[in-house]
This record gives sequence, structure tokens and C-alpha cells, in this order.
Amino acid sequence: MNLTKLKPFIYFLSIALLFISYSLVTSARQGRAMVGADRPELYLKQLQGKNVGIVANQTSILTHSNNKHVVDFLLEKGIKVKKVFVPEHGFRGQADAGEKVDNTVDSKTGLPIISLYGNNKKPKPEQIADLDILVFDLQDVGVRFYTYISTMHYLMEAAAENGKKVIILDRPNPNGDYVAGPVLKKGFESFVGMHPIPVVHGLTVGELAQMINGEKWLKGGIKVDLEVIPVANWTHGTAYKLPVKPSPNLPNELSIRLYPSMCFFEGTIVSLGRGTHFPFQVYGYPDPKFGNFTFTPVSIDGMSKNPPHQDKKCYGVNLGGEALSHGFTLKYLLDAYHKSGKEQAFFNNFFNTLAGTDQLKKMIMAGKSESEITASWQEDLKKYEILRAKYLMYN
Repeated sequence: MNLTKLKPFIYFLSIALLFISYSLVTSARQGRAMVGADRPELYLKQLQGKNVGIVANQTSILTHSNNKHVVDFLLEKGIKVKKVFVPEHGFRGQADAGEKVDNTVDSKTGLPIISLYGNNKKPKPEQIADLDILVFDLQDVGVRFYTYISTMHYLMEAAAENGKKVIILDRPNPNGDYVAGPVLKKGFESFVGMHPIPVVHGLTVGELAQMINGEKWLKGGIKVDLEVIPVANWTHGTAYKLPVKPSPNLPNELSIRLYPSMCFFEGTIVSLGRGTHFPFQVYGYPDPKFGNFTFTPVSIDGMSKNPPHQDKKCYGVNLGGEALSHGFTLKYLLDAYHKSGKEQAFFNNFFNTLAGTDQLKKMIMAGKSESEITASWQEDLKKYEILRAKYLMYN
């Protein structure tokens, strides 16, 4: 065989293979959702030479760069990240729901970690005085009582009051394909519901940030200098699987899809599976009349240290077979309520706070059906849909 004659062929074959490989990588990059953090060409220049603070946790990764953490990426690019602010569950996402998150120092970078949960939900003026820009990069799940959006609200408010710019690195909403549930009523505002939006709000954090700003929902109607770095290759109708679990008790896609319906059990006597490895995918109570499926909540470090009905055998229902197309429903809540026979004692003081209204509880206790209850908030949802349309970025 004449190797001399083969050399040009081998050369052109190598070039062709490189081109095909590049094309495949480019196609994958173009076809897969690119979160805001994956688009540094849109934000790095603005951060250069600035003192930067960032709200981040374990979800703050560049999914097209081997899941590199955004803080590590910014430092590698020479950005002067001065401090990291963290939401509920902490920087590594291992704190239980409601557990105190302390200020600390990140062992990898040496950066100060400042908690925005507990007594310090809103950055203090002295905590951001040395910063020029605040970046927000958290993976939300699109439900009103998921507290990352409340953290975003307070960050925006503090920034507006102190003349700082906020950049939102946007991410897809895994429950962003629909809108459902009661709209929060005035007088029921709390850290698990700060805005007049439904339980399933159908917005990304970037879209919601623009709504908060545009509707002047910050204290005193002030507005913040806001920029959203958008997601690419995604619409509200596109399914999105989170690469990292957003919090300790949302371990998989099904738990995230069931979360809007199941979280109401936090306001009742019923367990939703905290203290198991399938939280938000089962419900039950220590009484056989609640169902044939059994589970026993136990203390699990990094998930649930003191779960309801700890070490007690609970009887109930396993929702592990539900489809990922699952949408908001009251049927689980109504099922457990009727089985309990406890009426008022079925609920605790947190229920109305979660619901954002006292009407849901009243209608349940009045014996209304799911269709009757959901019909009661349709007019509010229609008004909200009109408002939502003004801020949608991913049609």
C-alpha cells in the first residue's frame, strides 16, 4: 500500500471528522436548554472590574460546562466576587426546611457566606455597601410558597434602596407549563407568599422579577435597576429535568411535579413523606383508615432531621406511579381530609398561610367538591393570566 498516496485522504478524513464532531456538539448545545449562567457573553463584561455579590446555592451551575458552579466560574474569569448570599437550605442545599442557616466561610473559595434565611431575610445596607452589582442565580420550581422567590424579592428591594444593580441569571421553570391554584389575597402575605400570584405561577424567576419591578411590588413602589440574562432553547411548553435537586426534599422530577399539590399537607396533620427517601410522593397518617400503603418517617441527615410522625408507622397512599404530566390537584388533600374525620383539627395554623387565603379551608370544611373549589378562583386566574402575558419571555 502506498502511504504517500493515502496521506491526503487521511488529512481530509481527519478534517471531516473534526467538522462532524464540532457540528454534533454545536447541535447539542443549540438544542438543549441553556440557562442564563451558560451565556457568559451576555453578562461577564458587565461584571469585569466590579465588586460582585451573588445569591447562589448547589443549583447555581453551568449545565453546558460540566456542571461547574457559577461562583467557581466567575472567579476563574477574574471576576471580583466579594461574598455569597444563600437562601433557605444553605449554600450546599443540605439544611432541612425551616432549619437555621448560619453565616460562614466557603471552605473551597474562602468567600464569606451570608445567610438570607431566618432573621436576615433581606440584605442589610452594610452587607452590600462594598458591592457594585448583585447577581441572583437559583433554580426555582415555579410554586408561590417555594421561598427562593421571596429571597429574590428582598434582594431586589435592598438593591433598589441602596442604588445597586441586579442581574438575574434565569433558569427554566419545571412547572412552567401551566397556571393553577388560588391567588394570594391581601393580608395573607408571608415569606411563603409575598405576591398576588397563584400557587402555580407559570413564570421563571427572571419573568417574575420583571413582574415585581413592573407592578411596583417592592416596598414603597420603588424599582430596581434590573437585567435578566435569558434562557436559550426553552419555552414554557418544554419539559425540563433539573440537573441538581433544588432542595433536600425534592429529589426527582416527580416530587417537583407533585409539589404544588402536596405541599398543602404541611398545613395539616398528615405526613407527605418527610423522613423517607420519597418525600412529596406519598401521604399518610398513623391510622390504617388512611390507606394500605405504609411508611415510617425517620430522621435523615441532610433531608429531614425531625419529620412529622417520626418513628411512627403511617398508612396512606403512594403516588410513585403518577405521570410527569401531572398538574395541580386538590384530590389528595380532600381524600385525606375526608378519611380523617377531624374537620377543624385536620388543619394547623400554617394552612391559610400556604393557601394565601382563608377561603380554601372554609370551602373544604363546607364539603365543597374539587370542581366547586377550583371554580371559585377562575376569575382571579383569568386576571392573572392577562398580567402574566405582559412579562412572558419564552412563548
